[in-house]
Amino acid sequence: MGISFKEVSHLYPTNKRKVYTVALDKINLNINATGEFVALVGKTGSGKSTLMEHMNALLLPSSGAVEIFDHVITSKRNKNPKLKTIRKRVGFVFQFPEYQLFEETVLKDIMFACKNFGYSSEDALNQAKTTAKILKIDEKLFQRSPFTLSGGQMRKVAIAGILAYNPDIILLDEPTRGLDPKSADEIMELFYELHLQTNKTFILISHDMNLVYQYANRVVVLNQSKIVFDGDKKKLFSTSIYEENHLTKPDVLQLIDYLNDQLGYQLEYDIYTEAQLLKKVVMLHE
Repeated sequence: MGISFKEVSHLYPTNKRKVYTVALDKINLNINATGEFVALVGKTGSGKSTLMEHMNALLLPSSGAVEIFDHVITSKRNKNPKLKTIRKRVGFVFQFPEYQLFEETVLKDIMFACKNFGYSSEDALNQAKTTAKILKIDEKLFQRSPFTLSGGQMRKVAIAGILAYNPDIILLDEPTRGLDPKSADEIMELFYELHLQTNKTFILISHDMNLVYQYANRVVVLNQSKIVFDGDKKKLFSTSIYEENHLTKPDVLQLIDYLNDQLGYQLEYDIYTEAQLLKKVVMLHE
């Protein structure tokens, strides 16, 4: 087991004495160390980000316990393990990760986390160059200031800095937010290819149900601080559960519904992109 929540609740204080906002309410959730691409979805304020921030101990539970690779995290600060060990194994790609860039060159920025987690300078350099190649960051950019790059390039550099130290599980908090459609597609394809090639578990927060349906193999729905669904995406979008939890049906499924209802097709919910749907329809007419 990679990450396990056991009756975890989290309360945020308000400006009123002894009055709290419940962000998580007795959450039980198990996520495997390998092989999963999990989407956390739900309307704004449902608890998604709070849940994710417990996954590498950025937040401590108010009650209950989170077990992360055999390290048990509780509300008692002095009883918790060294958090640096956990954060080396669970990497976090925040919203707008480019805001965390600060080094004077692209290469130094990619190397920074590696060195912080104990890599030698030589190993950090090798990891940085290897990861930059995977993300298609041109070597010509290595000695440039990251702040002279385009927005998409800056985000790639920031992501490279996280991937370079090779965490076992990677958390993605709306990684495509603010990107143009082409850059968003490139980033998600990159994460998905890494998932397939390395078998690493990725955990994604997104409000874009098209991305969720295309890439996730498991969907966890939160509503009012509780988990109300945990399972297969096809089941989620073929029942009323998605509507009850203020989610939109992915575009490709709306097209499938139209083709089935209006034109008499019998297409299954096992088509994940509009390009795949077009190919399927063409094949039916050959």
